[in-house]
Amino acid sequence: MQDKTAQAARTVRIGGASGFWGDSSVGAPQLVHHGDIDYLVFDYLAELTMSVLAAARLRKPELGYATDFVAVTMKSLLREIVARNIRVVSNAGGINPHGCAQALAALAAEQGVPVRIAVVEGDDVMPQLAGLRQAGVTDLQKGQPLPEKLVSANAYLGALPIRQALDQGAQIVITGRCVDSAVTLGVLMHEFGWQPDDYDRLAQGSLAGHIIECGCQATGGLHTDWESVPDWPNIGYPVVECSPDGSFTVGKPPGTGGLVSTATVGEQVLYEIGDPAAYLLPDATCDFTQVALRQAGPDLVHVSGARGRAPGGSYKVSATYVDGFRCNAQLTIVGIDAVAKAERTAEAILSRTRRLFAEHGWGDYTRTRAEVLGAESCYGPHAAARATREAIMRLAVMHPEKAALELFAREIAAAGTSWAPGTTGSGGGRASPSPSIRQYAFLLDKARLAPAVVMDGVRMPVAIPATAGSAEPARPAAAGDGAGAGEGARTVPAGDRIEVPLIRLAYGRSGDKGDISNIGLIARQPAYLPVLRAEVTAARVAEWLGHLVQGPVSRHELPGFDALNFVCEAALDGGGMASLRNDPLGKGMAQILLSMPVSVPRSLLPSLLP
Repeated sequence: MQDKTAQAARTVRIGGASGFWGDSSVGAPQLVHHGDIDYLVFDYLAELTMSVLAAARLRKPELGYATDFVAVTMKSLLREIVARNIRVVSNAGGINPHGCAQALAALAAEQGVPVRIAVVEGDDVMPQLAGLRQAGVTDLQKGQPLPEKLVSANAYLGALPIRQALDQGAQIVITGRCVDSAVTLGVLMHEFGWQPDDYDRLAQGSLAGHIIECGCQATGGLHTDWESVPDWPNIGYPVVECSPDGSFTVGKPPGTGGLVSTATVGEQVLYEIGDPAAYLLPDATCDFTQVALRQAGPDLVHVSGARGRAPGGSYKVSATYVDGFRCNAQLTIVGIDAVAKAERTAEAILSRTRRLFAEHGWGDYTRTRAEVLGAESCYGPHAAARATREAIMRLAVMHPEKAALELFAREIAAAGTSWAPGTTGSGGGRASPSPSIRQYAFLLDKARLAPAVVMDGVRMPVAIPATAGSAEPARPAAAGDGAGAGEGARTVPAGDRIEVPLIRLAYGRSGDKGDISNIGLIARQPAYLPVLRAEVTAARVAEWLGHLVQGPVSRHELPGFDALNFVCEAALDGGGMASLRNDPLGKGMAQILLSMPVSVPRSLLPSLLP
C-alpha cells in the first residue's frame, strides 16, 4: 500500500475523445498515441442523439447505439489500448448498451484481444410507463402529460455504476444514458476512493468531466476569439490531470493545435449549466460560482473551487416519442433582391401545397418555418445583410401525414422554372420526409430504478444511497438580475461613455437543454465586469433576443472567474428535433448577443479600441 504522501502526489490523466456522436475520428488516436493517458472517455449522447438512436432502433432493433465507437474507433485502436493498459469508459451504448457490448466483444474475439467488458444497465424506464402514466407524470418544462406512445425513455444515471464496474476489474465500460460528466467522475471515484458523500470532490470531478465532455470545446473549439486559435486541422483533444483532492489541470497532447487558456476553459465551464449555484447531477448538486481558473503554463489551466452538496432524490428521464412527420427543403437564390425572391418563393410553395393538401382531403401543416440563410434571419430585427446577392431559402414543415410531405418535397423542384430568376441548387437532391421524434423530460424517484453492472455474464446490483437534497430542479426567477457575490467589489468608472459591441467586453458561448438556451459571458478583464452587470441585464437580453426567446430570462453570476450566465426559456422552438429552426440547439445565440451594443465609460476605451 502506498503511503499517504505518495498517494496524495499521485495523479490520474483522462483524455476526452468525443463530444458527440459524429465528432472527428482523430481524437481517440491522438490521445492514445500522444496523450500519455490512463483513461480514455467518450461522450456520445446529446439529447438530440437519443432521438437519432431511437429512430435507428425503430428501423433495426439491433441498433440504438453509437456504431462508430465499435466499427471505427475500437476497430483501429483496441490492440494498442489494451497494450498500453488504457481503460475506456463510453456511453456509446445509447438505448442499447448490451448490443454495443456484444458488437465490441465480437470485434475483440476477431482480433484475438482478451478484454473484460462491463455493461451498465438500469436506465431504461420503458417498463414503468403504464404506472407513471397512472401517477400523472408531467414534463419538466411545460407540465404536459406523458405521451401515449413513447419510443424510448432513459434515466440519466450517475457515476456510481461506472465506479463499480471499474472496481470489479472492467477494462472497458459501456453505459447507456448517464450524465455526460459521469464517465469521468466514475473514473476518479474508482481511482481515489472518493465516497458518495465527498460532495466537494464529487463536484470537482464532475466539473472535470463537464470540461472534457464536449471534446475540443475546451481546447479552443468554438472560442469567441477564433482567429487566435492556431492549427485547427490538428486541434488537440482535452486531457485532465486530476489530483486526489479534486483539483485538476486541463491540457492537450504536445504538438497539437488549439488553445488552452482561462478563456477557452471558462467558456466550457459555462456551457449548458443553467443555475451555476445548483448544477443538478445524480451524484451531487454542484456550485460553480466560486470556480477559479489559473493559467499554469502554456496550454495548461488549473481549475479549483467547485463545491458540492447532496443531490436530489430523483433522476431526470429523457424520453422520445413520434409526433407526425417533418421535412426540410432548401433552394439557392442568386442575384439582385435575392432575399425578397427567397421569401416570395417560400410563400408560394406553402400556398400551393396547402391548396393541394385540401384537394387530397388532408389538413394543414402542423407547423412551418421559412428562413433565408445569408440574410441574417436568425438576427431578426438586428439583421444587417438584407442586400445579399446570394441567399438560401430554407423551408421546414411538419404534418401528421407522410404522404402530404412527400407531395411537399416534389413541389420544391418546380421553383427552378416557375418563379424567381437565379433559382438553383436544392442542397443535394429532393428532400424526404422523416418521422418527427420529439423529446420529453421528467423526474423519476431514484428508488424506482435498479442500476446494475453486467460483466462476464454476472449481474451485480449497484447500491444508490438515499440523499436529502432537493428532488426538484431549482427554477430561475423570471427575468431576474440577482446581484451575485462580490458585486460591490468593483464599480463602473464615471465619465463620458461610448457604445461598443458586447464582444469587445466579453467572451461568450451558448448551448441547449431541451427548449432552454444557456448563454455564458466572461469579462475579458475584471474591470469590465461592473459594466457587464449594469448593461447586460436579464431584461435587456430578453429584449435583444425577443425574436427567438418566448419565455423568461434569468441571470446568474460566477464571480470566481468574472462570469455571467443567462438562462433563456422557451428559446429554441421546442429544441432538438422538435425545432424547425436552422439552429435548433442555439449554437448561434451567444454570437447574436455579442453583437448587442453596450455603453462603456470612455476611461476604459484604451484597452477596447483597436
